[in-house]
Amino acid sequence: MKHTLSTIFASVSIITASLLWQPVLSNAEPLPEPASHGFAPVISPDIPSHMSFCGKKINLDRNDMYERFDRELTSLIYSHGNTMLMLKRANKFFPIIAPILKANGIPADVIYLACAESTLNPRAYSPAKAAGLWQFLASTGKEYGLEVNDEVDERYNIEKATRAACRYLKKAYEKYGDWPTVMAAYNAGMGRISTELDKQISDNSFDLYLNDETSRYVFRIMAIKAILENPGAYGYRLGADQLYRNTDCRTVEVSGPIEDWAAWAKSQGISYAQLKEENPWIRSRSLTNKNGRTYKVRIPKSDSLYRSKQPGSVYNKAWVN
Repeated sequence: MKHTLSTIFASVSIITASLLWQPVLSNAEPLPEPASHGFAPVISPDIPSHMSFCGKKINLDRNDMYERFDRELTSLIYSHGNTMLMLKRANKFFPIIAPILKANGIPADVIYLACAESTLNPRAYSPAKAAGLWQFLASTGKEYGLEVNDEVDERYNIEKATRAACRYLKKAYEKYGDWPTVMAAYNAGMGRISTELDKQISDNSFDLYLNDETSRYVFRIMAIKAILENPGAYGYRLGADQLYRNTDCRTVEVSGPIEDWAAWAKSQGISYAQLKEENPWIRSRSLTNKNGRTYKVRIPKSDSLYRSKQPGSVYNKAWVN
């Protein structure tokens, strides 16, 4: 009996399978061919023979130079989200950073170093515990004049951190006399770069064999410059109203302790969240201020909190299309 049922079930299975696998009848619609063009074109960017960077002509004809630049440019172009956000943030932060660089005699292209460090995220904090737009370690920040403690962390103060970065960069330039090498030192440290220059008998970072991160670093900065100077050439489309904007603020000087920043913010007509947004260097709920230092606190004006009431200024006209 079991054998008979098994035979019947097996026969039914074979018949069913054969029906399912019958070829399509001649009068039926043919099955569509797999689409060979169902994806958006993926275009490799053109690599120039050279580019201007910090007032210097950088030749990209050498094989390794070409490939290193191509790697960074391609990676950034197709990292759409981060690159788009960086471009939007640039409209907000370049007007703050660029004048400080200029006042300190730093080439304008160094602004792209901040982009490489943090994608212009003012709250950036790395696994190595580097913080802010310029990604200072606590020890380096203190060395170059920033206050870093549990209550105040000026690595998150854009103006002060930019001035500290200028001090570091100027010191490195006095040592190397070459801005790309200065930038490599910003990533790896002056000690490491000086040691490798000596060991490899070289006078610039482009000719050094370095770890992958530092080897890519300066090329990443150059690639960011290429994209931000002409984002439309790489497929990025933005309207002026999509760029981020600076909040118009008044400044209040605080020279004593603050028992509760939230209550203090309320007394200024803003929320604690709005206070922190404009002053990310405030790291605690209170401020003891034992040394009686004076801190400049940005208080956003009420109209400036709404995009519909802000002027839609564009820092670089090439960013909109």
